[in-house]
Amino acid sequence: MQNGGSEPPERNSFQRPGGDDEKKDDEERRRAMQQQIGCWVFYVLMALIGVWLFQDFILRPLAVNATEIPYSEFKAYLDKGQVREVLVGPDTISGILVNESSDQAPFTAGRVEDPDLVKQLQDKDVMFTGQPPDSGLGAFILSWILPLALIGAMWYFLFYRRMGSLGAGGPGGIFNVGRSRARQVEPESVNVTYKDVGGADEAIEELREIVQFLKEPERFQGLGGQIPKGVMLVGPPGTGKTLIAKATAGEANVPFFETSGSEFVEMFVGVGAARVRDTFEQARKVAPAIIFIDEIDAIGRSRAGVVVGGANDEREQTLNQLLAEIDGFDTSKHKPVIIVAATNRPEVLDPALLRAGRFDRQIVINRPDLVGREQILRIHAKDITLAGDFDFNKAARITPGFSGADLENVMNQAALIAARRQANAVEMRDFEEAMEREVAGLERRTTVINEQERRVIAYHEAGHALVAETVPTGDPVAKVSIIPRGRGALGYTLQMPTEDRYLLNQDELLDRLAVMMGGRAAEQLVFGVVSTGAANDIEKATELARRMVTEFGMSEKLGLVRYVANPSMGQYLPGLVEQDGWISPATKHLIDEEVRRIVDEQFRRAQDILNNCRDVLDRVAATLLEREVINAEAIHELFENRTCPEPQTT
Repeated sequence: MQNGGSEPPERNSFQRPGGDDEKKDDEERRRAMQQQIGCWVFYVLMALIGVWLFQDFILRPLAVNATEIPYSEFKAYLDKGQVREVLVGPDTISGILVNESSDQAPFTAGRVEDPDLVKQLQDKDVMFTGQPPDSGLGAFILSWILPLALIGAMWYFLFYRRMGSLGAGGPGGIFNVGRSRARQVEPESVNVTYKDVGGADEAIEELREIVQFLKEPERFQGLGGQIPKGVMLVGPPGTGKTLIAKATAGEANVPFFETSGSEFVEMFVGVGAARVRDTFEQARKVAPAIIFIDEIDAIGRSRAGVVVGGANDEREQTLNQLLAEIDGFDTSKHKPVIIVAATNRPEVLDPALLRAGRFDRQIVINRPDLVGREQILRIHAKDITLAGDFDFNKAARITPGFSGADLENVMNQAALIAARRQANAVEMRDFEEAMEREVAGLERRTTVINEQERRVIAYHEAGHALVAETVPTGDPVAKVSIIPRGRGALGYTLQMPTEDRYLLNQDELLDRLAVMMGGRAAEQLVFGVVSTGAANDIEKATELARRMVTEFGMSEKLGLVRYVANPSMGQYLPGLVEQDGWISPATKHLIDEEVRRIVDEQFRRAQDILNNCRDVLDRVAATLLEREVINAEAIHELFENRTCPEPQTT
């Protein structure tokens, strides 16, 4: 971007100044050269020691496989006529002995001054040969130069060529194990901008200021402002953190270094810190630049609880080096390097990493709302042929809670489904089928289910649908099916909320519990016995009721007290177990009683609803047994003529 006239581009405002910075760079290059020379000397010494050990302990025992005897014993064998052949060398005498049974055995003996040796060999008819003295230069070449040359050639071809071609530190391969693995992407290669990102308007607005600083530095420096050193993107998986970082690089039109936290972790102590230094050195050479570290929790975990004396821990050294590079003595406002990191586990990061001055901004990227989902669907549908009646607003409404990655996958699956049925365009039914696959899994129509089990499944799902359509705040039922899907689902009831909700009151949570218990209540009402089909419903109901008691303060007996140890544990990665060992046994017992009371009350409530609407329950179950799948329109028709009264608010 030009400032106007013949002035140079704005990037020239960030060129390194002369003087102290040049001396500092020369000192760093001199220090790096000294380290490299030291490494070479070390490897050469190790090679020499290896050749010496190889000769003394491997080659020499293999070459000398004859029995060594004293010279006097050799003369005794010669007198007895048991010597067959002899090789007379400058220092040794070797040959073959023959015993009384004609067995041959090689021998060697040290030579002494014996003028009569040749005459005695002739008298005994022994075939002998003289060995000329070895050349010192030839022995040196064969013993040292040749092995070292072979080792060097093997090192070159196995490490320099192969490891260099695979990108393990570039040229030099194994010698540059501390080189950064970050991949540099040139500005012209980044073809992603903020127009390609949907559902993250607030995050984009926060990042635009960084882009403007890189483009117009004098606008901020004139008032004394400084560019933020780091930006932390946090949010659930699949919400587009990496995409937003690339879009920031594309908008700023600066070099972009992309790497992952696991790239710095190695089994060798010090390698991670060296790679961090090399990454920032490369970025400063082309500054202004952006370094993006994905999954930074791999190296940025909190150091709390580390055993004393563990200062040599590789991850801790890597983290310390990263902290120094972001906000240390080597930083300069004339060579700005912005680090953008992403994680879905901010609760495990070290506080020193998150403090102001390092990561000045922490931007939360949540799952998109209704407007954001519609934007994302339109972005991912650019290259897909859609039918004329495809409704993006409806598609966004039936996908609540979906992340950007989920929506991209659903749109792609819809295109595949349309292609499978040889359609010319993707219709709304294709998108709905893809969405159901994402939520419930693939249909398993080949699963053979006997008639009695089909009736149990039909009444189970009909119970869910009937309670959901009856409770005051239940989400509308969009589809009911008794076709098995996924790994263990023998049927499912699909509810679609009419709007995005961020707060739920106690009545709404109790209505949800009643809907979960509707399937088990229908089985017990109709068949008098219960089955294993409600296992997942019971699990979800128990979890929700426990959260109402321990987190939401919705129990009069337990009051407004939180009974969960760490409120931030696993906020973006569910499934992490929270420790509650600090809760007294009496309180745990009371929590269990309250959870059971809430679930039992909603189970009885679901039973009452189904008892009052037994005729509707039978009609829905019969329709399911006949059609296997009923949609929202059919469900509304079945519920229009019901005679059961509307229940009052809980």
